[in-house]
Amino acid sequence: MIAERAKTADVVITTAQVPGRRAPLLVTEEAVNGMRRGAMIIDLAGATGGNCAISEADKIVERNGVTIMAPTNLAATVPVHASQLYSRNVTAFLSLLIKDGELSIDMTDDVVGPSCVTHQGEVVNSRVAAAVGASIRPG
Repeated sequence: MIAERAKTADVVITTAQVPGRRAPLLVTEEAVNGMRRGAMIIDLAGATGGNCAISEADKIVERNGVTIMAPTNLAATVPVHASQLYSRNVTAFLSLLIKDGELSIDMTDDVVGPSCVTHQGEVVNSRVAAAVGASIRPG
């Protein structure tokens, strides 16, 4: 069944693992050979032998135009990208708050205004005011 579905798939992601044992073989070499050129297999069971017959742990293998990846610790790569994304977002937001080296809060800005919770000692965000039972300073 997997071989038939894989023939038309652009991406096949496998995750099957059995604690303490080798991962079950789900994608045979014949199934890979039957896939379209440009297709990709992401074998997330690479650390325990892989679900694909052609997988090699932490290597990118190409067979008949099909790319097979078997990362053994994919989760470890996520924090780097999440940190980079967060850093870019914070930097972009701060650039809206700082003009010519000085703090400059423009409450009419489409991003700054709705993001602000308090300003000059007053709650200015209606959702926050409602959540904490505070009155909101009139605009």
